[in-house]
Amino acid sequence: MSAPNPRNSWKISASIVAKRTSNPIRAIVDHIKVKPNPEKSMISLALGDPTLFGNFKIHQSCTDAVVKQLQSYKTNGYPPSTGYPQARKAVADKFSTPEAPLTAQDVILASGCSGAIDMCIGVLCNEGDNILVPRPGFSLYQTCADSKGVEVRYYDLLPDKNWEMDLAQLETLIDERTTAVIMNNPSNPCGSVFRKQHLLDFLQVCERHYLPVIADEIYCDLVFSGNEFFPLASLTKTVPILSVGGLAKKYLVPGWRLGWIFIHDRNDVFAAEVRDGLVSLSQLILGPNSLVQGALEDILHQTDKSFHDDTCAQLEANAKLSTEILSKVPGLKVIVPQGAMYVMIGINVSEFKDIPNDIVFTEKLLGEESVMCLPGSVFQCPNFIRIVFTSPPEVLRDAYQRMAEFCARHHA
Repeated sequence: MSAPNPRNSWKISASIVAKRTSNPIRAIVDHIKVKPNPEKSMISLALGDPTLFGNFKIHQSCTDAVVKQLQSYKTNGYPPSTGYPQARKAVADKFSTPEAPLTAQDVILASGCSGAIDMCIGVLCNEGDNILVPRPGFSLYQTCADSKGVEVRYYDLLPDKNWEMDLAQLETLIDERTTAVIMNNPSNPCGSVFRKQHLLDFLQVCERHYLPVIADEIYCDLVFSGNEFFPLASLTKTVPILSVGGLAKKYLVPGWRLGWIFIHDRNDVFAAEVRDGLVSLSQLILGPNSLVQGALEDILHQTDKSFHDDTCAQLEANAKLSTEILSKVPGLKVIVPQGAMYVMIGINVSEFKDIPNDIVFTEKLLGEESVMCLPGSVFQCPNFIRIVFTSPPEVLRDAYQRMAEFCARHHA
């Protein structure tokens, strides 16, 4: 006699992984019920996509490189999961330095920098482990960790010190189940660029505690006058580092989804398991787009330097414009950006009569002025707002004028 069948109705649930996966930005923004003012055109300063307004364009040579691959019919098949060997070599040749040498075997290509971050967390962390993440910081770090059952512990960035890491507080978070620390330089959302000495001090903490680093350097070289970007791996010969980056920001093509991981491990700490683990994880989706991989050598090595110089010049001009205008608005405090494409602005809520926090600020600003920015709470940083300053200057001036009028109406 057969056993009774317990499956007597449709009972289908989402997986545990799906249920614990969420994006902090969506969790807050999707609950904003206010609609833009229909009498004013919508201006979004919320999305970190430099292509939205058309003023930041990829260099023609990069487009030509992809067209060449498309017409060659040679890169339409499945690439190796870690990337075409010639593409990995092109990346290694571009970013290798005497202090932090790279070969093709040290490079794994990924589906965007976000995919690279997910792989790095996945290879270093088990369920129940914890990982140290900057606050304020890119919300995807939490999304990736939560989905894997990894506890997120936030270390503070200090606004009064241009968002430097609070290394003393960071060190108190480390225990036997801390598997990695994420360091983001230049920073999203802060627009900060760390000094060389500060990075060296950070590395000393990591060395004391034998703590590997995931270095998110997607905004490498997008720095403004008076600042310098130092690849973290170039400053140590002992701390193992997985550096992540990609084409999205520097080459202005976030939709092309081409990212990478650099395995900086001169002492073979990663060799036993982590390298093989990254290869295994790369097999989940078989790597990024084949056409862009095929074009990567030309993109990285044939793009004129003037393209990057012009991009930085535009960003720096927009950063100065943002600082000059918004620093004069009562109730707001601008933390001057040093790089990337973001500025964090403090809200002195005590100076406003009916704005108790950053979420109410962004809701009212959207409803009254049709200007959208992200509340700092989505980056674990309440009573700040983040602005993306990649819009054309005339759009920024319009948005900032509306913000000034808004603040004046609500100022106590």
